[in-house]
Amino acid sequence: MICAEDEDDPFPVDDDCLSTETYSQETVYILMGEELRIKQLFGANLGVAAPVWEAALHLCRYFEDQSVELRGRRVIELGAGTGVVGILAARLGAEVTVTDLPLALPQLRANVSANVPPAGWPSAPPAVLPLCWGEDHLAFPSDWDLVLCADIVYLPETYPLLVETLAHLCKNGAVVYLSSKMRREHRTQSFYKEHLQSRFDVELVLRDDKQNNNIYRASKRAEE
Repeated sequence: MICAEDEDDPFPVDDDCLSTETYSQETVYILMGEELRIKQLFGANLGVAAPVWEAALHLCRYFEDQSVELRGRRVIELGAGTGVVGILAARLGAEVTVTDLPLALPQLRANVSANVPPAGWPSAPPAVLPLCWGEDHLAFPSDWDLVLCADIVYLPETYPLLVETLAHLCKNGAVVYLSSKMRREHRTQSFYKEHLQSRFDVELVLRDDKQNNNIYRASKRAEE
């Protein structure tokens, strides 16, 4: 859980930051030619799911800079939080499922509803579903084209669960894009160098030294 003001530390200094008065903030983002209105709900025990993290915006800009094709793709986003990445993909014609823990789903649903294009969704409205890594991932199919992850690598005890979930989702060849702020205190680098590389081929495709943010592309290796 976090206080929204402190982007560098995804954990509160004390429990008081979770008991502050609930308030919301709406921000307009122009990404890949799409105007998104994203509401962030603070003080509601949403923790890391409350804010739009810079890593999510980095991933959206990377897709634009690299002209990554999203139209017609089957996309699932893990730890979607506010849903900015998945909603953008859906606005651009992808068939999207956004997932997070149950507590975060009301915020996700609200943002999906607030961003229906004037002419309607080009493919289908994004599905909003709960997903707890390593527990209910087998309830999801493995026929995705893309798996998207933005700043979800920060709790070392979840790293094996995340890899297990990704391995299932990518069983049929999905490509994973992961955007991460590289926090030394949370051993973010070890996730990519040790955990993810145990089952995936991993490539660093963009490094932002100023923001200390990396974007990786990964594909699952064939089972031996």
